[in-house]
Amino acid sequence: MKGCITWVGVDAHKKTLVIAVLHPGRQEAEEFTLENDERSIRRLVRRLERDAGGGEVRICYEAGPCGYALQRRLEAAGPVVCEVVAPSLIPRKPGERVKTDRRDARKLAELYRAGMLTMVSPPTPEQEAIRDLCRCREDVRADLGRCRHRLVKMLVRRGHVFNSTSGLWSAAHRAWLAAVSFENETDRVVFAEYTLAIEQAERRLTAMDHALEQAARHPLYREHVAWLRCFRGVDTVIAMIFVAEIHGVDRFESPRELAAYLGLVPSVHSSADTTRRGGITKTGNGHVRRAIVQAAWQYGRRAGVGRKLRLRREGQPESVLTIADEAQRRLTVRFRRLAERGKAKNKVVIAVARELVGFMWAALREDRQPARHRVRTSTQASGAAMSAAPRSNARRTKKFSKIEAGQRREARKEKRAT
Repeated sequence: MKGCITWVGVDAHKKTLVIAVLHPGRQEAEEFTLENDERSIRRLVRRLERDAGGGEVRICYEAGPCGYALQRRLEAAGPVVCEVVAPSLIPRKPGERVKTDRRDARKLAELYRAGMLTMVSPPTPEQEAIRDLCRCREDVRADLGRCRHRLVKMLVRRGHVFNSTSGLWSAAHRAWLAAVSFENETDRVVFAEYTLAIEQAERRLTAMDHALEQAARHPLYREHVAWLRCFRGVDTVIAMIFVAEIHGVDRFESPRELAAYLGLVPSVHSSADTTRRGGITKTGNGHVRRAIVQAAWQYGRRAGVGRKLRLRREGQPESVLTIADEAQRRLTVRFRRLAERGKAKNKVVIAVARELVGFMWAALREDRQPARHRVRTSTQASGAAMSAAPRSNARRTKKFSKIEAGQRREARKEKRAT
């Protein structure tokens, strides 16, 4: 049946669509350009159906700024299959220096037919709306940071420096800002404008947090967000970002696959006998990666369940609480041991974040099988801690393979016989 499929590659732009069609039994691609609107898309689907003669039509295009609207329009216009390709995983020739829209469309169709493309999982319109809400909140948070940075640097240029053990934007810092005065009228205007921008950004951030709280009560997210809030360092905002951006952990077969999707695994360059490991890949979804790293900093403190975390855990399943407790025990110990070995704090946090992703993956799985994510029981954890302790007079035993053990037995028999 593969030979009866019409393969279509689309190089999508805001105003135009460049199409490359590989018909069954033909080597040369049919190429043309049309407008990116609903009428042209319906005409395209009817034309592809007519030329296919009852065969299957499969269309693909790269994920980009146009989003998933094109995929929904194509599939709504007729019985065609449209898939979205991950741009960073498209094979590219090292010596390829010519790039045009027609070449890109033809290349997509050829690679699609050869099965060499990696597809992304498109969200539903409801999931995409919640995801945009989470990203809007991140943008507002970034705007607030820029506004605060401008004000602080302006004060430093004028000789006003906050010298206190309290942190910036604490209650003491805000009281100090209220007491700052300038003799120049222009400086007072600039200071007032920067202060007003900060107040507006803070109100916007409060409104976005309230909107996320309302979205977390939606039946589609309420249960999973409540489970993730059982983890230390994970509250509603981080839980909503994780759930909205991933939109289903069941599509990841293992926590390693999810960590690779988030770009938290180290890069590797291996050739012959040489293997070099570098920093994390930083591929995939950066929004979730930033949120998980932010949560991982909380595991640098002593393990414990505070009042707020205890309230978040009330009424949650025992299986989720077991995973969250094991995550806290393991990650706090790992954070401390890596720091004691002299590792840089940023590297320690990334290592903790990579393991935290595995525990969160396990909590959201329907089966929640401990063997899949290697969650250990408290007895196993305590046993591991005892085995990790230094042993002064303990006898170290060396393990041998079955072949080596058999050879040693034969040697002892021959020695006794002689």
